[in-house]
Amino acid sequence: MTARRSIVLGCGSYLPSRIVTNAELARKVDTSDEWIVQRTGIHERRIAAPGELTSQMAVHAARAALAHAHLDAQSIDLIVLATSTPDNTFPASAVSVQADLGITHGAAFDLQAVCSGFVYALATADGLIKSGAFSRALVIGAETFSRLLDWTDRGTCVLFGDGAGAVVLAAQEQPGGREDRGILVVRLRSDGRYKSKLYVDGGPSSTGTVGHLRMEGREVFRHAVAMITDVVEDAFRATGTTAADVDWFIPHQANRRIIDGSAHKLGIAPAKIVTTVDRHGNTSAASIPLALADAVADRRIKRGDLLLFEAMGGGFTWGAALVRW
Repeated sequence: MTARRSIVLGCGSYLPSRIVTNAELARKVDTSDEWIVQRTGIHERRIAAPGELTSQMAVHAARAALAHAHLDAQSIDLIVLATSTPDNTFPASAVSVQADLGITHGAAFDLQAVCSGFVYALATADGLIKSGAFSRALVIGAETFSRLLDWTDRGTCVLFGDGAGAVVLAAQEQPGGREDRGILVVRLRSDGRYKSKLYVDGGPSSTGTVGHLRMEGREVFRHAVAMITDVVEDAFRATGTTAADVDWFIPHQANRRIIDGSAHKLGIAPAKIVTTVDRHGNTSAASIPLALADAVADRRIKRGDLLLFEAMGGGFTWGAALVRW
């Protein structure tokens, strides 16, 4: 019996031109390159230019993904944009992306699950494609987290960066087994009891302001590896696969220690890990598609490879996806 799968036809990315090094940050707050690298693995990050919007970065990434897929924007009938930093409270930044791409049909909306946003958006688009409601989708993660940071807080300002990544999904009939191309499974979780561990202290209905990012770093780290491995193992059970079947582990790029700890607990070899956190920092919902695009561009990822995505973010939210390239 065949199955309607969401196949990844292409991916693309965009990074702002401005590079901010650890040395530059050390001139502004009480930190050092050694301190940041030892605790996070981050050497530098990209920061959006004044006036550069989340939707504009999303458009750049979307166009790159469409070019990689050899598709025209008019073939897209769904846009799901994962972001915690929209251009405006409303309308959704996705409709700005839709308009800039010249698309006047279909649907476009934002999705907010913080750093897990891309996995949540992938699951949402996959479900809508499988239902038959849509045929081709742009799934985008785009963030300007630099606009949420308290640049006097050394515990958070050194961690985050800006950027955007996108994939093109298309419906395709597959045999219905674990060797199928496309999204094989997505597993999502959340637990609102932990919302005070990582949050923004502002919003339209609370303070009427944007607010700043606040984080209890040790608490986030303490929960991260266990939550991530739990949801990944659930994805393995659902597909009858194991860590040995994974060709490339493409995690959310939050912290090198979390990435390595998760891979070790899952039994994934270091050589299979795709990391960009050293160059990008934590780009929240953009981090997985940015890392994916990086590994596709240098031809590490090949047709038929099994990819494992995972992420954890504020809420707490977390999730995992297994995708056959």
